[in-house]
Amino acid sequence: MEPKVTFFLGANTPSGFYSLYDQMLEPEKARRVFLLKGGAGCGKSSLMRRVAAKLEEAGRRTEYIVCSGDPDSLDAVIFPDLGAAIVDATAPHVIEPHLPGVVESYVNLGRFYDHAALAPLRPEIEGATDGYKEHYKRAYRCLTAAAQLFEDNRALLTTPALEAKALKRARGILSREVKKTGRAPGKAVQRFLGAISCQGVSCRFDTADILCRKVYELKDSYGLAAGMLTALAAGAMSAGYDVILCPSPLFPDRAEHLLIPELSLAFLTSAPGLEYPGRPYRRVRLDAMADAELLKKYKARLKFSRKVYAALLGEATDALAQAKAVHDQLESFYNPHVDFEGVYQQAEEITQELLTLD
Repeated sequence: MEPKVTFFLGANTPSGFYSLYDQMLEPEKARRVFLLKGGAGCGKSSLMRRVAAKLEEAGRRTEYIVCSGDPDSLDAVIFPDLGAAIVDATAPHVIEPHLPGVVESYVNLGRFYDHAALAPLRPEIEGATDGYKEHYKRAYRCLTAAAQLFEDNRALLTTPALEAKALKRARGILSREVKKTGRAPGKAVQRFLGAISCQGVSCRFDTADILCRKVYELKDSYGLAAGMLTALAAGAMSAGYDVILCPSPLFPDRAEHLLIPELSLAFLTSAPGLEYPGRPYRRVRLDAMADAELLKKYKARLKFSRKVYAALLGEATDALAQAKAVHDQLESFYNPHVDFEGVYQQAEEITQELLTLD
């Protein structure tokens, strides 16, 4: 299957679910947003895939937003050139309309449930729903512990000298790659490029390759790249370019990747266990900027912390996989009692409306 531009707008973090859904579209450019409501198995993902396929056939640029808990599931599709989107507006990414009836419309897919057939399944559905939440609580506890260990390692190696080296390198890159346009400063939109999900720790490097031909790979074992990425983003915006700033799923207040599509330029953090698989234009070795004496002094401690960190991420992934299994069970209860012909008819109506947008 041909790669598609795919991001996450949510992340499983130590503090729970972190949402970037308010950045789905620029409010002033949003023209049509469909907010899907309905529980498990009611066809939200299926509807979005159908509409997206039709819009792509018609030549409309499409951005896929996949679920941070299960990347095989779709949470939204965005049509940037149309100022339009379809989004699963249920928990944990609840979205309420800003201009109801003007821009946003609710689409109630719950009406396609056969309530009489589902009523006898109430005990099973209640049990599965409660179990699903407990698995997520365990995942967040593991992520909290993992983040603390990772931050401990980062703090050991972050020094003023390292920050100065990273900033100097960023300025050099900006002078070569980012020419001033004379335009007003560019804007930043945030998208998660990676996720911690039931499939483990992953990153949509394929999306970066679609949007950007020139890739700088930032080799970074200890979370040292955020300052450099922030400086690069600020320099690009100052020169008049819009950027896509991609936060870390574990630390959503820190940049992990940076894309500048107009320049076809990407800066991708490559960490142990999650290395950039392509052939980069250049590599920047952040680890080599760290104080060699500190690396030597804390070698055993760093190694131990990384081992435990990996084990905790594995436990979080296992908990998310168990949550996914319970969710699959929920869908198996609901699926036989959904009028999917009605769902597909709704998809067709939304498709036709979007195709009329200029």
